[in-house]
Amino acid sequence: MMQTIFGYLEQHKREMKETLIRLVEAESPSRNKLLSDRCGQVLADLFEELVGGQIEKIEKESVGNQYRFSIGSGQEQILIIGHYDTVWDQAAIPLHEEDGILYGPGVFDMKGGLTVTLWALKALKSTGVDLNKKIVFLVTSDEEIGSLHSRALIEEEARKSELVLVPESSISNSGAVKTFRKGIGIFKIEVTGTAVHAGINPWEGVSAIDELVLQLQEIKKLDNREAGISINIGTISGGTRTNVVADHAEAMIDVRFTTKAQGQMLDAAIRSCLSFIPRAVIDITGNINRYPMEETKEVLTLFSELKEIAAGHGYVLQNGGSGGASDGNFTATLGIPTIDGLGPMGDGAHAVNEHVLLKNLPYRAALIAELLERKLT
Repeated sequence: MMQTIFGYLEQHKREMKETLIRLVEAESPSRNKLLSDRCGQVLADLFEELVGGQIEKIEKESVGNQYRFSIGSGQEQILIIGHYDTVWDQAAIPLHEEDGILYGPGVFDMKGGLTVTLWALKALKSTGVDLNKKIVFLVTSDEEIGSLHSRALIEEEARKSELVLVPESSISNSGAVKTFRKGIGIFKIEVTGTAVHAGINPWEGVSAIDELVLQLQEIKKLDNREAGISINIGTISGGTRTNVVADHAEAMIDVRFTTKAQGQMLDAAIRSCLSFIPRAVIDITGNINRYPMEETKEVLTLFSELKEIAAGHGYVLQNGGSGGASDGNFTATLGIPTIDGLGPMGDGAHAVNEHVLLKNLPYRAALIAELLERKLT
């Protein structure tokens, strides 16, 4: 009798843990190319050892090298996307295990997801599933800093694919997968005024700070909790000293939204700001970095299949969303059905308590592998 995918993974849960530890030990801060490249090589070595498919290294100059792994053959393609870079500087937090929980830099976001993907692919091959479609596992190195060096590659592969799976971190504690994500835009507003003495002739100057305050008050009017639109004034700076009318001020703004139409509206509204104070000059830069991963009918169909698979293993899989964005936003915007948050249960992304539940690794790998099995038949 052929071994089941989940049975195979349960038998190898110790090796899954070892895989995850190897990846976390290979620290990979986004802006440290040397360390990132070492981690990328560890990932490539693991793919060769566990899966044995095709490996393409994509050289990058200023960030870590990226990898396109693939198995199977055929005209149709399924894409899995992930990233190995983390927000942590080298040696910022320790790797350690307590009571079946593994703590460490990037263990939840998203080396746990890379681990379950590697083992999902290994399980497919080891249990004899017919790989009659191409499965591409694309792993990038700059997701945490905006994906500027990988977006074109992600979109290129997505256009070839019938669906996209994203083993990013699941929703904290519940393990729910993500069927929607908000979009994000980042804008910078700079105001130039005219400096004069604040006591002798204040009304002859133009306060850049006064103008910026008025601009930010106007932009905050776009905030709409019911519609899922948030406007965060992240940083403000300006002026030189208290007795000088400020001739420069600037602010960085983060906007989040739930639909593409909202993003387009926010972009147009922010870019069309006019000065309130005569002679104040406004310069607005930035853009919509990612449009939302919207919860479409196709995405909910994928979730229904995952929920059925989970039920077969005795647990209830939930779905939800996130105010944070991922590379899945790019693929979803292209109209490719995309489901996210397929990584293992855990918590603490970008926090000192970042961790995953080790006992959950076989379940999450089986979730991915059994969904792929359905799509391959």
